[in-house]
Amino acid sequence: MVAKDGAHIGNQSKKKGLFFFGTDGIRGNAETLLTNQLVRKIGFFCSQILPKNGPVLIGHDSRSSNERISSALTSGFSSAGREVWLLGLCPTPAIPMLIKKHNIAGGIMISASHNPPEDNGIKIFDATGEKISVKKQEIIDTSLQEENKIPSQKGDFCKQRQTLLKDYENSLLENIDTQILNNIPIVLDLCWGSATSCGEKIFQSLGAKVTSINSVPNGERINVNCGSTHLQALRKAILETNSEMGFAFDGDADRIIAIDRRGRIIDGDHILYLWGSNLQEKDALREQRLVATVMSNLGFEKAWIKNGGTLERTSVGDKYVHKAMVKTKASLGGEQSGHILSTINGLCGDGLLTALQLSKICAQKKISLSEWRNESFDPYPQKLINIPLSNYITSKRLENCKRLNNSIKNAQLQMGNDGRILIRKSGTEPVLRVMVEAKDKLLVNSFLSEISQIIYDEFS
Repeated sequence: MVAKDGAHIGNQSKKKGLFFFGTDGIRGNAETLLTNQLVRKIGFFCSQILPKNGPVLIGHDSRSSNERISSALTSGFSSAGREVWLLGLCPTPAIPMLIKKHNIAGGIMISASHNPPEDNGIKIFDATGEKISVKKQEIIDTSLQEENKIPSQKGDFCKQRQTLLKDYENSLLENIDTQILNNIPIVLDLCWGSATSCGEKIFQSLGAKVTSINSVPNGERINVNCGSTHLQALRKAILETNSEMGFAFDGDADRIIAIDRRGRIIDGDHILYLWGSNLQEKDALREQRLVATVMSNLGFEKAWIKNGGTLERTSVGDKYVHKAMVKTKASLGGEQSGHILSTINGLCGDGLLTALQLSKICAQKKISLSEWRNESFDPYPQKLINIPLSNYITSKRLENCKRLNNSIKNAQLQMGNDGRILIRKSGTEPVLRVMVEAKDKLLVNSFLSEISQIIYDEFS
């Protein structure tokens, strides 16, 4: 974990011995990594680590490669004699919810989340609805690296179960009054992805006046200049329609970024602060604790502590947030990217649930999201860039670079407790993420430019 006033270089997501698994399952180019042969093996070896009784549930986002990957996975599970239930297009959080409701042996979500259309990924859930443990990842990973052949397919064990998505939709609407969003104008950027399956329908059922953009499933356009990583289209739509608020989802709808009617961004840090403050008011936040990652803004941390709260930081990745929340029995946690976990649905990141909760709280408080945003903190200037990095550049090489270390040390001395530098290898993409944060925006720009130039000079 990174100290709030320190810098860190390293790969926080990879465990020694893991080759295929990253921060969130297996992810990469759909054609070069997720070949039919590899995916079929993933299905077979997943079957070995899941409980023996019961079917396996498979869902997916809108990517063009999903049908092929789903078919290969099904073949792998069928080789082990396992029944497969096909859910079809769905948000990632529908998988764990349905696993728990219907006592399913496990599940897989085929999605590369916020990655571009040519990528895809496989997220594996255990019978508890939680993502499989590192130990089980290691078992699958080791098996995939061996040259073992798997049995031939034993038969057709596949069943269509698209109607189960209704159970997930109903779970989102529990404890929310019908028509609570009566005629409130809201814009949804459905990202051409998983949120198109039910996002618009759910908000309309609560009475909202919904404007949807990027609102049909399109595997060629998912995450392309839209969604939670590209907010320009959502902001434009909110201002043009004079809407109260808007929500941008990522490709598999497990996270959101909100924008208020003034066009201001409400990211995961703001969501945690505002939702956490609401829970504080109700005396429903255990030990006034929020769990966030090392990427969360220093301004957020200082404001939350000033408000009487405790902020616990973890490595980047929802599985680390989840682990810390379970350990501390925290009610709310998440990532700056908008991946929010709460006890409402058993600590599963869910963009639709988060968007609905924010909308509901605004309606209950009888204020706009913009007015509520005014009660939040002022973030420190923070910039993050991604530098392409070859796989042969190890974390140790980065850590041992004297020129880079000296630059970071000098920058940290100048910023003191009012700034941070974080450098880490991504667990989902072949890039080095470099983040600089300080009270002074000029320092952020200066140090980011200097450090990134050193990385290009030394490692390009």
